[in-house]
Amino acid sequence: MATTTATAAAAPEVRYGIVGVGMMGREHLHNLAHLAGRVVPVVVLNPKRLEGFKIFSGHGELLDSGLCDAVVVSSPNMTHYQILMDIISHAKPHHILVEKPLCTTVQDCQKVVEAAKQRSDILVQVGLEYRYMPPVAKLIDTVKSGTLGQVRMVAIREHRFPFLVKVNNWNRFNCNSGGTLVEKCCHFFDLMRLFAAANPVRVMASGAIDVNHKDEIYDGKVPDIIDNAYVIVEFDNGSRGMLDLCMFAEGSRNEQEISVVGDIGKGEAFVPESIVRVGKRTGGRDGVVTIMAEDERIKYQGLHHGSSYLEHLNFLSAIRLQGASGPSVDLTDGLLSVAIGVAGQLSIEKGRFVTIEECANSWMMTMKKKKIHLLFNEVDLGAFTNCSSALGTLKPSQLVLRLFIDLEMLTMMESPSQTVLRTFIDLMTTMMVMMKDLQQIVLRSFID
Repeated sequence: MATTTATAAAAPEVRYGIVGVGMMGREHLHNLAHLAGRVVPVVVLNPKRLEGFKIFSGHGELLDSGLCDAVVVSSPNMTHYQILMDIISHAKPHHILVEKPLCTTVQDCQKVVEAAKQRSDILVQVGLEYRYMPPVAKLIDTVKSGTLGQVRMVAIREHRFPFLVKVNNWNRFNCNSGGTLVEKCCHFFDLMRLFAAANPVRVMASGAIDVNHKDEIYDGKVPDIIDNAYVIVEFDNGSRGMLDLCMFAEGSRNEQEISVVGDIGKGEAFVPESIVRVGKRTGGRDGVVTIMAEDERIKYQGLHHGSSYLEHLNFLSAIRLQGASGPSVDLTDGLLSVAIGVAGQLSIEKGRFVTIEECANSWMMTMKKKKIHLLFNEVDLGAFTNCSSALGTLKPSQLVLRLFIDLEMLTMMESPSQTVLRTFIDLMTTMMVMMKDLQQIVLRSFID
């Protein structure tokens, strides 16, 4: 058995390495085997699973070998962050195709995005391959053509079987997977963004563990992953998306049913039936057209109806274009799909709408605390310690910056304590004393 790369006679060879060959890793191996080319090195966790491949003890050894141009990261979710950071920071550039989700937290996604910005010599694509399922791709094209008009509502239903067994049962726990809405549903949140042509603002979700995994115990712990949920996503252009997830619905004709409604018409996609239906308001029910969606490029159907094969075609094409075109699914796409999922998980926990900004705040707060620590040389000004005695020692520019940062952090707290409020009042009082010279303070804030 060999892993190969698609190549025309004159096309340059692209050598692949795969980190993690569980279920999805093997899926990638099969897809690569259906592309034309030559053998490439592979990393496996259990060498007994595969023969005929170059085996490494870990991703560090693979990167140091110099044998790969591109790396597919298909290890468990909670390992993505460190592996990605190691690849991005390696002296030799390696292009990356990382399985969804990008990372399990928004903060880790942000760090990966920031690190990748420093490497213009590598391409990073996120494995949100549902975009390429023929009926979904056809519906995306229909929406982009304007046939449906301005999209106002997106409804996605996934009724399917429970989570499969994974290596060491890592996918049974939120701390490893990021939660069901991150692990499974980032695909659908990505599609919602595509259909709405907008970015998410806030999320409301309701979900529970009602049927699956309730009688399972691993190392004394019961799984905490939800098996059903409703999720509402509001976008910045006023459109809305709704996800209906059920993972104990094996009796469904279709696993995914997608509905996109604009002010002119409606489009639907059904998987695995591979049917697309399109109708306009003016035509009514009799005007609905049914289309069979196929893609003749697919040489291997695999676990995702050929979408993983098309994903690899797109990834390989982007690599060969050498920066002339970015990845079809970039890091921002990966980050926002995770952010919506995290917001949904948090919404279930708190029983309220959760903003996307709120999910990113812990990352922002951490960075601000680091900046404050460097500026003021205090232990933790971001935690609102009683620092009134230190206020008089601050330069005007530092005082202004401190005021703005503390004000923003104060507004982000649900119920600030009296100590926090008193500290902020002390800061405000000090500022008021200096109001006579406010113009000079602001001027110095820019000069310093």
